[in-house]
Amino acid sequence: MFNKLDAVVQRFEQLTEKLADPSIYDRQEELKKVSEERANIEPIVEAYKHYKKVKQELEESKDLIKSEKDGEMIELLKEEIAEKNKAIPNLESELKVLLLPKDPDDDKNVMVEIRAGAGGDEASIFVGDVYRMYQNFLKELGFKSELVSVSKGDEGLKEIIFSINGPKAFSMFKYEGGVHRVQRVPKTEAQGRIHTSTITVAVMPEVDEVEFELNMNEVRIDVYRSGGSGGQSVNTTDSAVRVTHLPTGMVVAIQDEKSQIKNKAKALKILRNRIHDQMIQEQKAAEDAKRLGMVGRGDRSERIRTYNFPQGRLTDHRIGLTLYSLDKIIEGDMRPVIDALIAYNQAQLLKGQED
Repeated sequence: MFNKLDAVVQRFEQLTEKLADPSIYDRQEELKKVSEERANIEPIVEAYKHYKKVKQELEESKDLIKSEKDGEMIELLKEEIAEKNKAIPNLESELKVLLLPKDPDDDKNVMVEIRAGAGGDEASIFVGDVYRMYQNFLKELGFKSELVSVSKGDEGLKEIIFSINGPKAFSMFKYEGGVHRVQRVPKTEAQGRIHTSTITVAVMPEVDEVEFELNMNEVRIDVYRSGGSGGQSVNTTDSAVRVTHLPTGMVVAIQDEKSQIKNKAKALKILRNRIHDQMIQEQKAAEDAKRLGMVGRGDRSERIRTYNFPQGRLTDHRIGLTLYSLDKIIEGDMRPVIDALIAYNQAQLLKGQED
């Protein structure tokens, strides 16, 4: 571990020297890469410096106690030595976590798609509940959110797509992808029977045109007139846009904006993210199969969580987590759930390194 840490410190110093060279500001792409790499390893360097400082202070206290004759000072040194001995294993554990391989998408912004599944109107209502839960959590994090597209049902929402912009946004939300199951008494249930409904959540790291270039020769773009519920016309112009990726058959239709140009830009952005996400999922399929203990990155067919309202219970089936604070969680207090998922994944990665 310490050889790796020394190598990280050496790399940090090299990157710092590069940034000190004024000529790098004439090469913006290189400047961006160097700055990002340095920022990513800086927490490791700072933690390692702190660890070495504590170790040094421990050795100094041990040396002092050998020659100290004052009884009160000896007791203080003993307490300090005990505290340092207790702190060092914890600091070493933190360093091990910091050295774990990083998901290259962790720092990216996110696009989230929530869709109603089984359960009719109740599933559509729950789409809105989960969207509100995420929005409240985003406010706590200080992240920004932008609504991309929404499709309303008779009750609630059939589908909603929104983006998340914030530091390490994907690392916070990547475990939300999958099937979310809700168990509760619907508002329309006269006899008080509990119904089970499902929604699906897809979480994708946002990619720009530089990272992933969409071949427009493989895309068909159709325009048509926007329509509201019951066939009511929303626009008198052909502003709605449908884009189809011919090789995969993926289709994205957007009619939220009155501008055809804006709808086209939104549709292409969603399509680009979906195709890139599919490519990533396929690339990682073999790797994930070797790490069966790891939490998945959002297989849309995987049932990941149950929200049981009569019992006030949330259960994450992937890690066996059960919390009886559903009333707080559904209002946006998601930190206990997210932290547990991250901690579980870190533990599995550490276990894999030890094996």
